[in-house]
Amino acid sequence: MPELLAPAGDLERLKIAFIYGADAVYIGGPILGLRANAINFTFEEIKEGVAFAHNRGKKVYVTVNIVLHNKEVKAVDEYLKKLEELNVDAIIVSDIYIIKRALEITNLEVHLSTQASTMNKEMAQFYKNLGVKRIVLAREVNKEDIEDILKNVDIEIECFIHGAMCSSISGRCAMSNFLTGRDANRGGCAQTCRWDYTLENKDGEIIKGEKDFTFCAKDLSMLKEIPIMIDMGIKSFKIEGRMRSIYYIATIVGTYRKVIDTYLKDKQHYQYNPSYETTLRNCANRDAVIQFFDKPITEEESYYNGREEVSNQDFLGIVLDYDHTTHKATVEQRNYFKKGDHCVIFGPHHEDVFYTFNDIFDADENIIEVVRHPRQIVQIEIKKPLEKYDMIRIKKVDKKENV
Repeated sequence: MPELLAPAGDLERLKIAFIYGADAVYIGGPILGLRANAINFTFEEIKEGVAFAHNRGKKVYVTVNIVLHNKEVKAVDEYLKKLEELNVDAIIVSDIYIIKRALEITNLEVHLSTQASTMNKEMAQFYKNLGVKRIVLAREVNKEDIEDILKNVDIEIECFIHGAMCSSISGRCAMSNFLTGRDANRGGCAQTCRWDYTLENKDGEIIKGEKDFTFCAKDLSMLKEIPIMIDMGIKSFKIEGRMRSIYYIATIVGTYRKVIDTYLKDKQHYQYNPSYETTLRNCANRDAVIQFFDKPITEEESYYNGREEVSNQDFLGIVLDYDHTTHKATVEQRNYFKKGDHCVIFGPHHEDVFYTFNDIFDADENIIEVVRHPRQIVQIEIKKPLEKYDMIRIKKVDKKENV
């Protein structure tokens, strides 16, 4: 059975990822990681996260995937020993020196980061011989090359299945550094590929189009290919997005969990559910496609003439508690909603619940029409039993269902 590996930018997202079906999470520690703008975990938070995971039979991996400069070398040994002490399940590394030291001075399991851009069996064999347990393949590798590596090298393979792509080779880009002084290989990418540019011909004349030129890649989604990837023998399916919201994590993890479990339960009669595509699309602000896996890349896999990235306001709230006597759910608001709005309530242990907000009660039991204050605590009456950490999103399709 493949591992479903989710991102976790903080403890809340770590817990949500596990609750919604992740088998493991990857997180950033206080130093030597590639998410300079993320909150990242303190040592105490890593300890708490590991305990939460291990109590549920799940795993925590820590990214130590920075490209080292001389000034950071002296911090490596102490940091690796601390991670071993915290009982993390593996570290994700790109720098060979860190791999070498981890294997020499600790018993840490080492996974090779996608930053190493592994796309062939010879490179995979090299890292296996070095002592690496798992290789996170480059996002740019195709199905045939994955099969070739799996056939010829006895090593665990991890592949990305969902999330942002890079217009360069998986993060190996100097453009951000040149234009802004923020180094993508040090965790500071300014995402300059998503900027708008003027396009010139060889004579320096500006080519006018309907919109300014960009070369931003569309996101990755391997939802349709999950059965093929399972049968190939890929060990771990990785979701990108340590800086994404709990709503995004819950939606993406929960959807892939359903697809993986449904296929493994009855491969012979498995049928792809296209409605899941709508679910995934509604929680993101960029298109998602298969990318390199099944065919050569074309202009269809990138944005060249601009795009709209509208801030997603679908996530309305999270369930904090449910009273089976009064049939009231306590909800923490995350976006504006009001009486009469249609929504969907989803969670890891039940089918989607379609609901229309009727009586809404504030903290003083007063009936209110609108929930507009950030993280406002309210109660709603609903006869369908809900669970803590269920989430509420806008229902975009107008149906008659209600509870």
